[in-house]
Amino acid sequence: MKRFILLSLAAAAISGIGSTAYAAAKPKIGLSFSDFATERWARERDEMSKLLQDAGYDVVVQEANHDAKLQNDQIKNMVTQGAKVVIVVAEDGDSAATAVDEVAKKGVKVIAYDRLIKTSKIAAYVSFDNVDVGRNQARGVLAVKSSGNFVLLGGSPTDNNAHLFRQGQMEVLNPLIKSGKIKVVADQWVENWDAANAKKLMENILTATGKKFDAVVASNDGTALGALESMRPAGLAGKVPISGQDATEAGCNSIARGELTVTILKDTRKLTPLACEIAVKLAKGEKNLGLADFKLADLAGDKKKKGQVPCKFLQVFQVTKTNLKQLVVDSGFQTYEGVYKDIPNPPAK
Repeated sequence: MKRFILLSLAAAAISGIGSTAYAAAKPKIGLSFSDFATERWARERDEMSKLLQDAGYDVVVQEANHDAKLQNDQIKNMVTQGAKVVIVVAEDGDSAATAVDEVAKKGVKVIAYDRLIKTSKIAAYVSFDNVDVGRNQARGVLAVKSSGNFVLLGGSPTDNNAHLFRQGQMEVLNPLIKSGKIKVVADQWVENWDAANAKKLMENILTATGKKFDAVVASNDGTALGALESMRPAGLAGKVPISGQDATEAGCNSIARGELTVTILKDTRKLTPLACEIAVKLAKGEKNLGLADFKLADLAGDKKKKGQVPCKFLQVFQVTKTNLKQLVVDSGFQTYEGVYKDIPNPPAK
């Protein structure tokens, strides 16, 4: 109910921007997603579609199923269908830049949603403070175990965010690594953020280390839960701290069970309306987007990248068993029933 109210209010705000005549023309806005296997993307697709449709726009949605080339073709196809603005969750921030550069020449505006597309031709980049996500993941693990053998599970290597998370993690971990308090005994990247891939990687790590590690810094809930599937039979689930991200229902339920140690709440209820509002403004040719310019070289961690990108980054929050109900359930981000499913003696509603 809280999410419905938030979406309704956001839709009302968006629909009030600009002239009724323009909205009546039913221009198209495209939504290009890398995949829907990741829990959050399907939900955000539905929320974006509702907001934009309520604002008077036709919405074209396509999923690339982790195929970067296909996503580029889909973006160009949306433009052929008449989309003047496309919101993109990029499978590969480098590859998607090719399609963005091409459609930008036709006057099409592209919003990089949550994940950076590495070209200054994007009209906007809206996301969260992804370096701070990594910092909070590392701090959450260190609050339980501040020394010993550590395992690092990065996200998909083609996702720029995965590298920003790692940057934040290492800001926190490096001093302890240099002092000798922490030793990194395994460092792997999980292709496509896939839980099954994380499970296989953890099986290999368990064998290679002889099950002798003390903490796992994993970069999202899916990869953490995949790793826990292998750690559970080894008797390490709930004993070895492990981080996640996205405050998914399954991740939060794992925290309530005492297995996942920490997740990071990125309140997409704020990001989704922001992206839609900017999309509507761009479709209407408005210039004042309320964004701040950042150097692409800094965003991409690549000094060769030129130009600036208009951006907005939202705050993130560390979620542990202590504040799980307050931050996730009481705020309406996840349901009480989902978070505390099969949990004995859950907190009162």
